[in-house]
Amino acid sequence: MGRKSAISMLPILSLVLFLSSHASEGSDKYDDQGLLLSFRASIDDPLGSLSNWINSSASPYSSTSFCKWTGVTCDNSLSRVSKIELSGKNMSGKIEESIFQMGHIQEIDLSNNKLSGKIPHNIFSCSSLRHLNLSNNNLTGPIPSGSIAHLETLDLSNNVLSGKIPEDIGLFFNLKVLDLGGNVLKGRIPAWISNISFLEVLTLASNQLVGEIPRELGQLKRLKWIYLGYNNLSGQIPSEIGDLYSLNHLDLVTNNLTGPIPSSLGNLSDLEYLFLYRNKLTGPIPRHMFALQKLISLDLSQNSLSGDIPELIIHMQSLEILHLFSNNFTGKIPNALSSLPKLRVLQLWSNGLSGPIPEGLGKQNNLSVVDLSSNSLTGKIPDSLCGSGSLFKLILFSNSLEGEIPKSLSSCKSLQRVRLQNNRLNSEIPQGFTRLPLVYYLDVSSNNLSGKIGEQRWDMPSLQMLNLARNGFSGNLPEDFGSEALENLDLSENGFSGTIPRSYGTISELMQLKLNNNKLVGNIPEELSSCKKLVTLDLSSNQLDGPIPASISNMPVLGDLDLSENELSGKIPSNLGNVQSLVQVNISHNRLHGSLPPTGAFLAINVSAITGNDLCSSDVATGLPPCKGAKGSAQWFLVVCSLAALTAAALSAFAFVAIRRRRQLEPKRVKSKDGTWEMHCFDPKLSRSITLDDILNSAKEENIISRGKEGTSYQGRSITKDMKFFMKEINDINMLDSPIVKMEVLELGKFKHPNILKLMGLCISHKNGFFIYEHVDGKSLSEALPGLSWERRGKIAIGVAKALRFLHCDCSPCNVGGDLRLEKIMVDKKDEPRLRLSFPGMLSTDKYKCFISSVYVAPEAGETKEITEKSDIYAFGHILIEMLTGKSPADTEFGVHEGIIEWARYCYSDCHLDAWTDPVIKGTTLHRPNEMVETMNLALQCTASDPSARPCASDVYRTLVSVLRRSSCVSALKYSSLA
Repeated sequence: MGRKSAISMLPILSLVLFLSSHASEGSDKYDDQGLLLSFRASIDDPLGSLSNWINSSASPYSSTSFCKWTGVTCDNSLSRVSKIELSGKNMSGKIEESIFQMGHIQEIDLSNNKLSGKIPHNIFSCSSLRHLNLSNNNLTGPIPSGSIAHLETLDLSNNVLSGKIPEDIGLFFNLKVLDLGGNVLKGRIPAWISNISFLEVLTLASNQLVGEIPRELGQLKRLKWIYLGYNNLSGQIPSEIGDLYSLNHLDLVTNNLTGPIPSSLGNLSDLEYLFLYRNKLTGPIPRHMFALQKLISLDLSQNSLSGDIPELIIHMQSLEILHLFSNNFTGKIPNALSSLPKLRVLQLWSNGLSGPIPEGLGKQNNLSVVDLSSNSLTGKIPDSLCGSGSLFKLILFSNSLEGEIPKSLSSCKSLQRVRLQNNRLNSEIPQGFTRLPLVYYLDVSSNNLSGKIGEQRWDMPSLQMLNLARNGFSGNLPEDFGSEALENLDLSENGFSGTIPRSYGTISELMQLKLNNNKLVGNIPEELSSCKKLVTLDLSSNQLDGPIPASISNMPVLGDLDLSENELSGKIPSNLGNVQSLVQVNISHNRLHGSLPPTGAFLAINVSAITGNDLCSSDVATGLPPCKGAKGSAQWFLVVCSLAALTAAALSAFAFVAIRRRRQLEPKRVKSKDGTWEMHCFDPKLSRSITLDDILNSAKEENIISRGKEGTSYQGRSITKDMKFFMKEINDINMLDSPIVKMEVLELGKFKHPNILKLMGLCISHKNGFFIYEHVDGKSLSEALPGLSWERRGKIAIGVAKALRFLHCDCSPCNVGGDLRLEKIMVDKKDEPRLRLSFPGMLSTDKYKCFISSVYVAPEAGETKEITEKSDIYAFGHILIEMLTGKSPADTEFGVHEGIIEWARYCYSDCHLDAWTDPVIKGTTLHRPNEMVETMNLALQCTASDPSARPCASDVYRTLVSVLRRSSCVSALKYSSLA
């Protein structure tokens, strides 16, 4: 072909190439649409977010309308999908691998949904991808191998991913953000991470990682944030971390790190947040660290650090929060703290600090929280503490402080919580201190205070708890405290005289009234019976006279009544024994006469609680003489005969039932096409109403309720009896070969409690098995929680606490709930919770350890792999925090705090109530804020890192009942230093 011919062909070739390129482009666009539709087909979309994702055209060339679909962004020049952003759409289902086959996709964000299943194996096959976020879902299985050279963000946090961190993670050379936190990853942190030289954010927190922190991390010079908390990391903090000069956040909390804090951390001149709390660190704070001039928050609490807090802290001029509590620090509180202008929160409690509180503390600071409790401090409380005008929490209890309560505190209108008990304070309460408008908690008990407070004007409209016990106050009791919200009033062990004011009967919210050990005279006012929420009434050791008011029998939740050591006369009101809520009574050392009521709390009353009167009783166990009169003797004879007859009849009936029940509970062997099955029936209903065919026919895909960490759950139904039941597949049938596990299953089959999901039976073969539970018409607490009011949440919390009390206190030997989570609690339509128990024997095996969610498991259980009563209490505290805040462990709003518990602890100490309560229940904060505060206080006690500091189940139940005003139980917990 000649030159001229070739030239003439150019326009034709150009046209062919043009059409070819456009055809190719159109085909690529069609491929993107098809891949999107393939992804859509695998997703359940309850909110209808993807309603406009439709096959707009069958032609590959006619449309690019998919670029306008919800969450889809296209490249303007090529009209190819460049971004998919579908965060927080409540989508469920599995992630279809097609989404990772798009040739031009740069960003995929499917976070904050309910996606499940394994991560597709081709997740790292898309070379164009720059940002990938699959966080806050229910993804399981291992992290796939592979890498994308240009990927900058990889966020797989807050799922249920297992296995080890892949070694080839080091091939993500351009990665800037790596977040694998909040999973159940095991093994060590691979040293290969040091190859990701551009890495700025590294988060591996809340997993089950072990071993030492790799020294190679010191090579990642661009790192700004390190979050490795809530693992089982051990060894010392590598000194090489001090080479990361760009570091802004360093968080290694709640591990098993030992040894000293490396002095090289003082080289991190850009560091703003340093969190090392809940480890086993020892030695002093390195002096070089006090050169960190940009440090905003320093938390070294709950370690075994020692030495003094040096005056060098004056160099930390940016410091706002200082937490050094629960260590072994000694010496004086440095005066330099007074010169830190931004200091807001100072918590040094539970150390061995001595000497005075710095005289000018608060004058130049911006203090809002001061907690120096449980030390050996002496001297006076400084006048300057409220210098900022923002101080709302002042906690100084259990020291040796002397002198007066500063008059300056009387004008500190921001104060809300004041705890000065267990010191040596003297003189009178200053004028104005009883008129602070926002104080809702005031405890100055166990001091040497004096004066006639009844003559002062009390106007504290927010007051909910007042404790003036064990002082030297005298004169008449105050008639009024200026508050309609007062719930706890303790004026015991003083020198008060005069009568009990009748006006106390108008304190409608009162739950606890203690006036014991004073010099009160006169009658017990009838008006006290108007306090319908009163749980505890202690008027003992006074000089009260007259009769016990009969109206006390009308108090609906009275649980603890102590009228001992007075001069009361007359008979015990006959109806007092009919008060069902009454569990503890002491009427000893009065002038009472007549018969002891034979009902209620008087049935098994201790002899010491009735001695010192002229009482009689027909019950010889009381130690009282029999009541005189033939009629009484004849009645006693008839009662004895009747009881004997009833006992004989009961024994016969019991023997009959026991024999019948034993036959019912013997395992039945039933053959099927899959082999021989063994059915253990713990409930007669199961043996009468449910057959093996019912169980096997229910184990089908259409009956699946959930696929969880412990196996698949099914909704079952008996064909013949039309009876519903709930069944859970046993993942590893070999576990039942363990005698411990088998014994636990048999024991749990005996449990009957209204707040425990009833285990009706066990159905097993040589290769498969199911637990059979009663059917509950309701939802799991995780599903129900968003729509519940505070009152309904409180009822549920009390029910769960009641179940734990039964397991821990009423069973012999005691049992544990195991893996407690919101998902394990069913709530029926009457808001009655049912706790589905785990079998600790199973949870202690290797296969099931990973199924204990790391955020719910107590720190010590993570180490020992043993579930105890204290582990249950920790998990219950976690559940309480979720019920109060509406947040889940998967939320990403905790800022510098690595988990929901630390965030709650910080907010409780430093933030207003509205800042941490669930918006759904915020209306309650206006009317009953103390309920929220005291419940959070209890939750934080339950989640204390030291198991011995956690309350027992019985105390938890009593406290909740007292706080939420729903029962007759008596005493509340003493508040910890967190309060």
